Amino acid sequence: MADFRDTVTLVKRSVVAVGTFMPSRNPQFRFLGTGFVVGDGKQVATNAHVIAAAPDSRSSDERLVVAQESSSGRASVRPVERDERDPDHDLAVLWIGGAPMTPLRLGDSDTARDGQDVALTGFPLGASMGIVPVTHRGIIAAITPVGQPLPSASQLDSSVVRRLSVGRYPVFQLDIVSYPGNSGSPLYDVNSGEVLGVLNMVFIKGMRENAISSPSGISYAIPVSHLKALLAR
Repeated sequence: MADFRDTVTLVKRSVVAVGTFMPSRNPQFRFLGTGFVVGDGKQVATNAHVIAAAPDSRSSDERLVVAQESSSGRASVRPVERDERDPDHDLAVLWIGGAPMTPLRLGDSDTARDGQDVALTGFPLGASMGIVPVTHRGIIAAITPVGQPLPSASQLDSSVVRRLSVGRYPVFQLDIVSYPGNSGSPLYDVNSGEVLGVLNMVFIKGMRENAISSPSGISYAIPVSHLKALLAR
């Protein structure tokens, strides 16, 4: 059985921050969420909602990029050349410039089970804490349909309507504390390091601001089978 510390070391080298870069802005990098390297090392997986607010680079000097802290402590920034999105499953794949990076192995999410030990690595509160990867460990608490009942009709927004229109599909409910900024983090098996899902949303007690002071410990991840389908397009 692999040492979990070694698994985390391997995963961290493939986790990147997703954001925008503008030369005339201070700070130049604006953090949006987490991503991780997949495919041939020139693709990054994240959530579609992470990049939804990114400007069109054709009409702005603000560009969508990925960033990673180097061994010297400085951030290395790579431009995103194009992207492919799957809004139905809140997934996106970004094609990045530069030399290939080390991709994570994608596992078989169909074999995941309740109670399985998993971990996620990403950038909780990355906008304020910086792009230093942080790991949280827990279990798959349940495999449950994504269409959850809403407390009120006011929460029936466009993203919920889209999910309902494509039908219910299973997601991983996690017993892991996560924070804003962790969206797009890889969820992986603690022994093999193989990715089983993509962190999608955090169940927040009350207002969004309470996610910092009172995290619920309940998170959700999209099974990696949907990411494989997106990569195969």
